[in-house]
Amino acid sequence: MTTLLYKEIRLAAHPTSIVFIFLGCLVLVPAYPYSVIFMFGCLAPYITFLNARETNDAWYTAILPVTKRESVLGKCLLIASFQLFQLLFSIPFAFLRSALNIENNPVGLDATLAWYGFGLTVYAVFDFVFISSFYKSGYKAGKAFLLASIPMVLLILMVEVMPHIPALTWLDSYQPKHLLMQLPILAAGFICYAALLLFAYRISVKRFNKVDL
Repeated sequence: MTTLLYKEIRLAAHPTSIVFIFLGCLVLVPAYPYSVIFMFGCLAPYITFLNARETNDAWYTAILPVTKRESVLGKCLLIASFQLFQLLFSIPFAFLRSALNIENNPVGLDATLAWYGFGLTVYAVFDFVFISSFYKSGYKAGKAFLLASIPMVLLILMVEVMPHIPALTWLDSYQPKHLLMQLPILAAGFICYAALLLFAYRISVKRFNKVDL
């Protein structure tokens, strides 16, 4: 598993994708739609899959002593690494923002526990649609991205609108009692992310096994 991930990072990951995963620092910007950060986390795998297609990564991987199942696993691990690292990288900046007493984000949801939970859900839905669609053919990354972008954009818009609803203002709060209320959302995000990524992997393996490289 470690070897597969190393190969993906060194040979398949596009440099632009590496830049995107460091954009978690944008949570420090005073007035910015923070959920756009999730869009960058979805663009990173798309650009990497495009790069892999142009460099014939599928054919190269096929001549290695790995199965199609392991090839799909490598890509899933790479995507998870991109997205989870991006969220982890944003955490110190979220704490710094709080320490600097920057006023609440007027645009949308702040980087609260709920925001992280919703972010994991956005990634989960995008990954499920994108990965499972891509491995129908093994090379149509653009089509897969367009299909996955529809639920991704809708979810991002929903996240940004939520704190403007009076009954849901607690989602935008850093008060201890409200953070405690947000914990189930964070937990649900983790569960959703793990479950949908696993389902995407299993469906993709079945579809990719039918693809004639």
